[in-house]
Amino acid sequence: MAHTPQHGTVVWNELNSHDVEAAKGFYGRLMGWDFVPMPMGDDTYWIIRKDGTDIGGVFPMKGPEFDPIPPHWMTYLAVDDVDASTKEATAAGGKVLKGPFDVPGVGRIAVVKDAEGAVMGWISPKM
Repeated sequence: MAHTPQHGTVVWNELNSHDVEAAKGFYGRLMGWDFVPMPMGDDTYWIIRKDGTDIGGVFPMKGPEFDPIPPHWMTYLAVDDVDASTKEATAAGGKVLKGPFDVPGVGRIAVVKDAEGAVMGWISPKM
């Protein structure tokens, strides 16, 4: 993200996977994607690149807390203020599934379910 994204725009897509190597092999072969490692604590997050441009990421779902969660794509929307936006989401009938938290060098993130049940990530990017 080279600029501050406008509130409400899609800014990132992330594959949440139990088998990152299989996912990288599948999408690398079929989509022509490259994957660049980004250390994440004791694990590695993978930046997806197409023709030298960062287009998304692969998050490794490791640990028992992720066992019941199927692999899935997560879309992230830019919001001006994650904390304020999650309060508004709750008031509008949504639910905060994971709650605002900081990702160093990336921004402040929350995972939200809308009033109908669709899940997305919200991020106030750190620029």
